[in-house]
Amino acid sequence: MAGVVERFSAQDGAEADRLSYRESGGEWKHTVAVCSAGEPDRDAELAIGGLPEGWFPVQPVTLRLKDGRTRLYFWAHGKGVVRYLAADSEDGRAFKVVNALTPCLYHPADRAVDGKVAVEAGLTHFMKRKAAPVEGEMLAPAGLLSNDATNVYQLPDGSFEMYSVGLVEVGKDDRRYAAQDNVPGLVRVIERYTSADGLNWGGRQRVIMPDEKDPQDLQFYYLSVTHTEKGRVGLLGRYRLDAQTIDIEGCFSADGITWERAQRAPWITRDEPGTTAGSFILHAPHAMVQRGVLWYLFYTGGNFGHNHRVAHGKEDRAVMLATCEGLWK
Repeated sequence: MAGVVERFSAQDGAEADRLSYRESGGEWKHTVAVCSAGEPDRDAELAIGGLPEGWFPVQPVTLRLKDGRTRLYFWAHGKGVVRYLAADSEDGRAFKVVNALTPCLYHPADRAVDGKVAVEAGLTHFMKRKAAPVEGEMLAPAGLLSNDATNVYQLPDGSFEMYSVGLVEVGKDDRRYAAQDNVPGLVRVIERYTSADGLNWGGRQRVIMPDEKDPQDLQFYYLSVTHTEKGRVGLLGRYRLDAQTIDIEGCFSADGITWERAQRAPWITRDEPGTTAGSFILHAPHAMVQRGVLWYLFYTGGNFGHNHRVAHGKEDRAVMLATCEGLWK
């Protein structure tokens, strides 16, 4: 993978909790989504309807479905709410949430997660939680608890696969226990789900987790996947707890279940402190894009540690670009 060749957008705190997009055409245009609890605003360039008041979309994934519709997946954050939703659109501009009360995934902090469910999922860390679902809302099932970063893909046969971050609980006597983490005793791993319609998920499998070949403080923060004719190319988030850094590691799979991690090292070099925003943590996009002989990787860089206690100057984020000529070398 070639080095960073462009830093083309910064993100300020005022827009950090809003979903938006940028269009290219000589100049990058930043458009923030208009969110509403009712129907989407048809006059807006980008709108999301059916989103309850006080819920905010973050970490979006956009798919052009095989039936011609566009689907938007995102984590919704609000009072008592941390869940993964889907919104559909006929024109790619006006989206309507289709599963606010029956989400794809739940974070353990969501109001629908009960302590008994958390224990069933192996997370005694959350055993004292008391669920507070609203009328008509079911309790979250143990098989749909996720920590955070999530990516969804539609496969050639029309079915869907989803990669998200699961949590494995370890004791203080375990080499992976990290008292300095914001969730001590919980190790982030990568899990895969499957679905016929992209809304109802099951088939949960743990596909990548740290092993004896990895540093003691390594956890996995995300997995994004690029589907090619030769198989899946993964961008795996290498989270080093001691240094509070996140890097992108390349990995490969023929089926999305068994992953080869031959590199076990960062694929992209972080920039020198003070030069760009890509000096501390790197977040991969939904997938890479091929144009001609080059593959384009647009990723997000941050100049601060995961716990926000250390930074290379004033905290900043930016979308960065790296390119390479081949993924299977």
